[in-house]
Amino acid sequence: MNNHLLHQLITVSAARNPQTPALSSQGTTLDYAGLATAVERFAGAVVAAGLARSERLAIYLDKRIEFVVSVFGTAAAGGVFVPVNPLLKSDQVAYILADCDVRMLVTSRDRYYGLRDALTRCPDLHKVVLIDELDDELKAHPQEPWQVIGWNDLLAEHARTHRVIDTDMTAILYTSGSTGKPKGVVLSHRNMVAGAKSVASYLENRPGDRLLAVLPLSFDAGFSQLTTAFASGATTVLMNYLLPRDVLAALDAEKITGLTAVPPLYIQLAALDWPPSITSHLRYFANTGGRMPRTTLDQLRAHLPQTKPFLMYGLTEAFRSTYLPPDEVDCRPDSIGKAIPNAEILVLRDDGTECAADEPGELVHRGALVGMGYWNDPAKTAERYKPLPRAADGATNGLVMPEVAVFSGDTVRRDAEGYLYFIGRRDEMIKTSGYRVSPTEIEEAIHATGLLSELAAFGVEHPVLGQAIIVIGMGNAEVATVRRACQKALPAWMQPAVIELRDTALPRNPNGKIDRKKLSTEFVNPFAALASPESTLP
Repeated sequence: MNNHLLHQLITVSAARNPQTPALSSQGTTLDYAGLATAVERFAGAVVAAGLARSERLAIYLDKRIEFVVSVFGTAAAGGVFVPVNPLLKSDQVAYILADCDVRMLVTSRDRYYGLRDALTRCPDLHKVVLIDELDDELKAHPQEPWQVIGWNDLLAEHARTHRVIDTDMTAILYTSGSTGKPKGVVLSHRNMVAGAKSVASYLENRPGDRLLAVLPLSFDAGFSQLTTAFASGATTVLMNYLLPRDVLAALDAEKITGLTAVPPLYIQLAALDWPPSITSHLRYFANTGGRMPRTTLDQLRAHLPQTKPFLMYGLTEAFRSTYLPPDEVDCRPDSIGKAIPNAEILVLRDDGTECAADEPGELVHRGALVGMGYWNDPAKTAERYKPLPRAADGATNGLVMPEVAVFSGDTVRRDAEGYLYFIGRRDEMIKTSGYRVSPTEIEEAIHATGLLSELAAFGVEHPVLGQAIIVIGMGNAEVATVRRACQKALPAWMQPAVIELRDTALPRNPNGKIDRKKLSTEFVNPFAALASPESTLP
């Protein structure tokens, strides 16, 4: 059977192992045959309800079986699914729905009542599908400009689905925008299937695996837990956790074999007492969304002596880019590895030529995972998705239509053996005393002291230094103790000008990462009022 299209990852696994569990959620398990049937039924139902080819259907739910059916059913129908992070507020949700002209919305009754007023800003919305039964109020009152129907009523109708090929767009994933409006990254069936097969291959996913989905399914790495599982015939356990200890309990109770998470969650998990039995069935843990502190990695490996660590790097615009094999972790734990299968990663100078070994440059991704651009934003698309320079390795001169690659905006270096190391985002690099400093490097050094459980570093304007380094963290240590540790671990130009400690967790964006941009925009710059270049740091 073909598996060129996203939903065919399910149908192929259903044909091979129909009774294998595909999804487990809140005490309910659905096997591959049942999931394939549910997806096909939803696809025909939304076409009967009026969803045209390439029209957008948004899903605003927590992690549950209806979410998965809606996503893959929309893909099978020939529509475009827009997964919306369930932590977003009504105004943020309405912005996304209006930005990509959503035609249909699948949500719950409680969430719908919270959204109702904001939805008036979504003129293209035609139908709202509630996974619950309609209550008396919704039945008794005239409908809004959109029609509200129940899940079962939607599924009562059926029509032939639209024709789909692998270059058709199938998803718009919105990146969280802390200092601006979020951008919708458009991905095709080919992008998502290539990503699923690539990641599943190096993680060695297989039937019998049980993957715990703790990241938001609106996040590319979170959604990848579904696609890699379905590509390999594994089981995904959906989890809406409240506390890190809930994750630990689920790993144990569900006999999880694969876990992917972001550094803030791993930092919290590493501090817990782990049941020794988990390492006997947890085959791997994978990190994404930022570099994991070395101390956290060491703690996790002490808890999980038989479990393989995979350190990964990715960007929504290309789904996944690099990984470090577990057997390389001991000798290069700070590396993000090499290109994943079926992708090529280049390190380029501003003129498009390749950087020498250990020379910093921009990470550029070429291959089948390169997305289709940003929804309805040609200017931002042109900034990030650009023709591959003729001087770059792999470029083919003479092409009438040049190959388009993703220019990540991240600065990396490649060592003499070809391994990549993340330095920082170009727009987050701190320029101080004539040096370019990576906030990640500062964070890593302070994490290694063990004084702070979490922290973020960023730069603010300073009349003498250009930018002053600010560190905000959470922990029980005194500021003076942290400063002394910084003086021992970091050179003079990397010393924080301000260290601010809190007794509550730092803000996170909807994908669970520490929101460095939010911290920097809220920080009141004490150096803004310095009168002259002769002023000195206090």
